[in-house]
Amino acid sequence: MKLWSIEGNTQRLDGGSMFGNAPRAMWSKWMPPDGLNRIPLATRALLATPLDGRTVLFEAGIGAFFEPKLRDRYGIGGEGHVLLESLREAGFGHEDIDVVVLSHLHFDHAGGLLSAWEEGSEPRLLFPNATFVVGREQWERARDPHPRDRASYIPGLTGMLEASGRLELVDGASTPALGDAVRFHWSHGHTPGMMLAEVLGPDVRDSAHHGGVVFCADLVPGLPWVHVPITMGYDRCAETLIDEKQAFLEDKLARDVHLFFTHDPGCALARLGRDERGRFVAAQTFARLQARPLGATA
Repeated sequence: MKLWSIEGNTQRLDGGSMFGNAPRAMWSKWMPPDGLNRIPLATRALLATPLDGRTVLFEAGIGAFFEPKLRDRYGIGGEGHVLLESLREAGFGHEDIDVVVLSHLHFDHAGGLLSAWEEGSEPRLLFPNATFVVGREQWERARDPHPRDRASYIPGLTGMLEASGRLELVDGASTPALGDAVRFHWSHGHTPGMMLAEVLGPDVRDSAHHGGVVFCADLVPGLPWVHVPITMGYDRCAETLIDEKQAFLEDKLARDVHLFFTHDPGCALARLGRDERGRFVAAQTFARLQARPLGATA
């Protein structure tokens, strides 16, 4: 099985919001802001194939569905629908994807499911041959959002997914579309029922689940957030997220599971380690993945 990092359209969001209660003097060294105090963020997907005999895309990035006014508000970068271009560069079309796994349904993780904005036209659902895998609790949240994060969901998207007849809701550690090739971990500090997919594959399933890759979604959006106390202002409960992150990283370090980052602008994958003070750090980093074998350590 091989892995690709698939870049989507970029975005720029307020650095203070992205780093919660961390002071600007600290976070601006990690990600220097622009004149509007915004930091650059990737919206990166992970492609795995063959995974249980299927071609699987983990998330779809922000896409290009926003009208120009909102595109400017969120600092969307890249010409056209970058995710589709990145898939083509890797040798795939969106029609080739058998399964799309969505950690949650916020627009910067699911917007790439939709066609690019065209004046006078409604966006349409892409990936015509894919099963869409979503956690049940997150699905219910997206159908009836809390006022705090209602703006993070795309109006009409749940209806499109349901109408496709290819929606699969997940309650536990696995799902029929992927069998035992993917194991799900759960997080509720950012949004209810966020699903973190650990790619096992046949080459690591026989080694007590060591050496796989996990899609960290918004539990650990990028390298700076590997430090356990760092959270986002967008998280619904920072203390819950910190406790979840501590347990999550302890487990991944013990099993040498690599972390895949969706929002880090320069790093797609990292191998965990600890520094001299016992804090989690990235011991090894990879800017991008191009047909990388699962379980590779260098």
